[in-house]
Amino acid sequence: MAREKPDSVDAMALALDEARAAAARGEVPVGAVVTRDGVVLARAGNRTLERRDPTAHAEMLALREACAALGSERLVDCDLHVTLEPCPMCAAAISFSRIRRLYFGASDPKGGAVENGVRLYASPTCHHAPEVYGGLRESEAGEMLREFFRRRR
Repeated sequence: MAREKPDSVDAMALALDEARAAAARGEVPVGAVVTRDGVVLARAGNRTLERRDPTAHAEMLALREACAALGSERLVDCDLHVTLEPCPMCAAAISFSRIRRLYFGASDPKGGAVENGVRLYASPTCHHAPEVYGGLRESEAGEMLREFFRRRR
């Protein structure tokens, strides 16, 4: 994948693009982007249905791609932008990969694990907690999710 400089690309805008692409594939519209030192290392949208894989969340796919790009299981000094508050699985993977900063759009009162639910990073057993910034383009990310589920009902 070509590396993109964030001064020419807004990482949350890219994550929203990935979420729209996921929705177009019939997936829950969640997108994620990993950056480091002004470079986009990875971007992905949900692919759980396509891959028949419950772990193919946008965050997991982006983390895997970024690790492969760096040749390391650690993403030190990397930031993750994701359109929805991460679930427990993704929050744990973010911690294990040592993401520096987590930026997310819409909160997820039902399935989130950062500001809602188990609040993984507040747990004394959490080995690494990224800096967390929620609510980025929250209305846009939230509306995309609401519209997706409205159409499915």
